[in-house]
This record gives sequence, C-alpha cells and structure tokens, in this order.
Amino acid sequence: MKKKIVVLTGAGVSAESGINTFRDADGLWEGHDVMEVASPQGFARNPELVLDFYNQRRKQLAQVEPNAAHMALAELETSHEVTIITQNVDDLHERGGSTNVIHLHGELLKARSVNNEHTVLDWKKDLNLGDLSSEGDQLRPHIVWFGEMVPLLETAANIVEQADTVIIIGTSMQVYPAAGLVNFAQPGTPIYFIDPKPSISENDFENLTIIKDTAASGVPALVARLK
Repeated sequence: MKKKIVVLTGAGVSAESGINTFRDADGLWEGHDVMEVASPQGFARNPELVLDFYNQRRKQLAQVEPNAAHMALAELETSHEVTIITQNVDDLHERGGSTNVIHLHGELLKARSVNNEHTVLDWKKDLNLGDLSSEGDQLRPHIVWFGEMVPLLETAANIVEQADTVIIIGTSMQVYPAAGLVNFAQPGTPIYFIDPKPSISENDFENLTIIKDTAASGVPALVARLK
C-alpha cells in the first residue's frame, strides 16, 4: 500500500553536491554577514550587493549536480506518495527527479516584484537593478529573508499532519519556524533523522530512529528499506 511519506530537508542535502551553507562558518555566507545579503534591511541598504550575491549563487548552482540523496528520494516516488518540504532554495530535488517539492524559503531560480509578492517569474540569468516586473516594479530574489513571513508554512504543517512517515535530512532542527514542522506529525508516526552529527536524540521524539550518516549514503539505504 502506498504510504504518505513527508521528507523535511535542509542545507546538509545540498552541501554534498558542493553548495556552501552559511551555517558552516560562524554565520557568514560566502564571506558575507547573512543580514547583509538575506534581510530586507540589507537589500534596502545595498541592493546591488544583494543582487550580485544571488547572481553568484545562481552561477554556482548551474555548476553542481544532484547527489545520491536527491536521486533516492525521487526513486521513492515509484512506491509511495512523497512530498519534500525543503529549506533549500536550489532546484536539486527537482533536477534529481522529485515531482512534489515545497520550498519554504523560496527559490533561487525565481524573481519577484518588490511590491507584490504574488508576481513571481522564472529567472535563470543575472538579476540587476532596472529589471522590472510587468507592473514596473524592481524585481528581487524570490527568497524568504530573515524577518519575513514564510508563506507556505501552514501548507507544510497540514502535509506533515497527514504523514504516515516523516524523514528529516541534513537540517540542524534549529532554524524556526521550519524546525517546528515535525511537531505536527500525528502521535506514533515513525520519524527518521539522517545526519552525520545528529543534533537530537531518540528520546526527543516518540518513534524516532536516528541514522548517523551523510545524506548521500544514509538516504539511499533508508529508501531501500522503505520500498
């Protein structure tokens, strides 16, 4: 019988494809204070710096490939109903073959109007000052910055609530509100946590199994079991 499997993924999944995460180096992201490049205040102060920062991230994304974890999660769709809820802004889950991905923190390959968050465009090239929406407003990266609402959070919570199984991969479980999503799982729902340095213990949640492994190694092994 097909089960509803909900997968919560964080930066650890993308890191194994070669995408740097700001958690790795004292709160700096590619040498920048995250508040400079990932907050509305930073964008207001220096929009050119922020646009250039995400242009570099877009170029970096074009040079990396999905890893074994992305591929295994796509394969899981052949036997179960899989929804991926990711904190990652890259498209590696989609490129790996997953068809049902919710991006909590936005998407690097999209841009949106500074004045209308519903005007969202596909955007794979550089984004510059003077690039305007059809309404004539400056475009900005379609990224949820610090201090901004996470619009898909309620949708994600409803999906976790209906899960038969929850898998957590490559996230510290420290970044709220995303970290709170696991609390929406029904009592007794099996939860798997894959991380080489787990930040939680099996006493923290009922029915929790910790797999102390990297995403690229631990996810394919778990998928083989679940299939």
